[in-house]
Amino acid sequence: MDPRVPAPAAVQAAHPAAGRPTAPHPAAGPAPQRGAPPGEPPAVHALLVAVALPWLVLCGEHGRLTGEGLDGIYHAGRRLLSRSVLRVYGREPIAVQGRLAAADRIRFVGVLRTPGDVGPDPGLTVERVRRADGTERITLRSSAARPLRLPVELALGTDLADLGAVAAGRPGPELSAGVHAAGLRWAAPDGRWASVTAEPPPTDSLAVAGLLRWDLDLAPGGTRTIELRVRGDRPAERRSEPVAGDVAGPGGQVLAEARAEGDDPRVGALLGASLGDLRGLLLRDRARPDEVHAAAGVPWRCGPVTAESLWAARMALPLGVRLATGTLRALARGQRAGGGPDRGWIPGPLRDSGPGLPPRCTGTEATLAFPAVLAEAARWGLPEQELAELLPAAERCLDWLRAASDPDGFVPDPGPAGPRRAETQAHAHRAAELGADLLELCGRPGAAEWRDRAAALRQRFRREFWREDLGGGRPVAALLPDGTPLPLLGSWAAHLLDTGLTGGGRTAPGLLDKRQTDQLARLLGGPALDTGWGLRGLGAKEPGHNPFGHRSGAVRAHETAVAVAGLAGAGHEREAAALLRGLLDAAEAFGYRLPEMYAGEQRTAGAVPVPHPAACRPAAVAAAGAVHALVALAGIRPDAPGRTVALRPMRSAPLGAVLLAGLRVAGEPFAVRIGRLGTAIVEQAAEGLQLGV
Repeated sequence: MDPRVPAPAAVQAAHPAAGRPTAPHPAAGPAPQRGAPPGEPPAVHALLVAVALPWLVLCGEHGRLTGEGLDGIYHAGRRLLSRSVLRVYGREPIAVQGRLAAADRIRFVGVLRTPGDVGPDPGLTVERVRRADGTERITLRSSAARPLRLPVELALGTDLADLGAVAAGRPGPELSAGVHAAGLRWAAPDGRWASVTAEPPPTDSLAVAGLLRWDLDLAPGGTRTIELRVRGDRPAERRSEPVAGDVAGPGGQVLAEARAEGDDPRVGALLGASLGDLRGLLLRDRARPDEVHAAAGVPWRCGPVTAESLWAARMALPLGVRLATGTLRALARGQRAGGGPDRGWIPGPLRDSGPGLPPRCTGTEATLAFPAVLAEAARWGLPEQELAELLPAAERCLDWLRAASDPDGFVPDPGPAGPRRAETQAHAHRAAELGADLLELCGRPGAAEWRDRAAALRQRFRREFWREDLGGGRPVAALLPDGTPLPLLGSWAAHLLDTGLTGGGRTAPGLLDKRQTDQLARLLGGPALDTGWGLRGLGAKEPGHNPFGHRSGAVRAHETAVAVAGLAGAGHEREAAALLRGLLDAAEAFGYRLPEMYAGEQRTAGAVPVPHPAACRPAAVAAAGAVHALVALAGIRPDAPGRTVALRPMRSAPLGAVLLAGLRVAGEPFAVRIGRLGTAIVEQAAEGLQLGV
């Protein structure tokens, strides 16, 4: 297994986004769970998840680890602890609350009546704070009027199973424990081990039953604390091990300490939670500490860098360019070399595309995104040395785009004979436009050619990918190999409005003309696509619609964020504001940790969004998408090489006054305040940075 892969490919393939694998990158599907159809992942929507990869905690709101399902404390994909049950006076505390205290820790509160309690009121409060670094603090607080002597017992166990095996219903038997220092230790036949140590040391240990026991004296109103530490081995076959990405390392912190405040206090809560989730998903390989990337999502896709990682890095550029730099470096290392037709291609698996289309290729998506993300990172402040280092890989991506395009300039996906998807052409257009800007910025030849190619693609796309009707027309999802248009409308259409930054704080030309853009804005704002919580992956009236379908009706949070930014940039603030408010309402319902997707059911009075049982949460694109949507309020258009920054705020000020502080432009802190009248004022910026038009 790749040393950076906490979850094996089998687990990643269990995710509903997975499709048939590409030939160069086979990904076997998982073995079935007991009692579940083959390929069906276990439900995770009701689990609390604390994450600081490669550490991961999954458990229910009651706080105990039962040894069943996905419950456990994991490190690098290995379950170090699967069972942890606390008893006081021989009874489990009554769970009254379990919630995330931060992205990397969960707080549980339970109560218990002591033998001397009179009436129904409990005299003992038990708090457990479990962190995604393998530690837990158990605090017992007495409200009793007399001293207590508490017999405390903790039943522990593990199977040391891989997350993939647990998800597939093959966790393995619980291992026998042995007494180790101030705790217990388990060892697997393959030599791997895990241990739990406690402070204060237990009064008694019963290894055969996996029990630690304490006799604690508790004064009236007093507290006692037990601290646990879970640790495991680093297998010899792993030459390196992933470590948390936003710790001290080369270049310092990866993501800026951004904050938001304003008339609507939820903007601060959403930005803070999203930043915490992104930090928890960061991975840095010890062998290459400069390559930091975000895992796609927990618990299914915690592996190597993917197209989703790159999109997350792009949307997180306002938090600094280091995440984009590390992600691009990791992708460039896997880029195809040589002189064949695949030269410059970045491999990636296939993912489900919904009804009517075969799986799409995430390798194509990443290859087309690479030059665009590098160009935008340069505008946000990527240092010249790093830009020069990554430029050759971007040029190879453009070479691949030239070779992969058909005679009409369209890119089949998957190539060479797959359908011509509208979304893929949007990525190709952005790659051509921003690739031209990148070449011009670096003094490289070819910028004019790529601008001409982008212009020709726009003209053909407007003609071939638009279907006229009495309602004003609509884009088609794809042209099938025989040329037949597939007129399915969904949230994918938001990518047709996603342009990108060029020199002087400008945006690249749009793929659609003004009439088509206006019509698409009306469609995105209509009830067929807008649920009130975000955009459906497939319109409610389209054949094959399923409100829980990953690409056939569920709301994918990051595509709604793309639509917010694209609509705002195109001047359609009413539709952008409605989607932004809906996304914020959904975030509030999910405790500000947006899942990658949720059910595309129409919003009604008093309703809340319905979770998808297999959605990753946290997910990198959802967390970064929240940042992208909030920054769209200010319309920041940086041009660090030109030492300017332009602002295009949403004049309607849909969330009232908002301050966005702690962002990064040109490598320095940047803060902007949007007033209630939609005016924007820069409150902090790099020295010498001028306000552009």
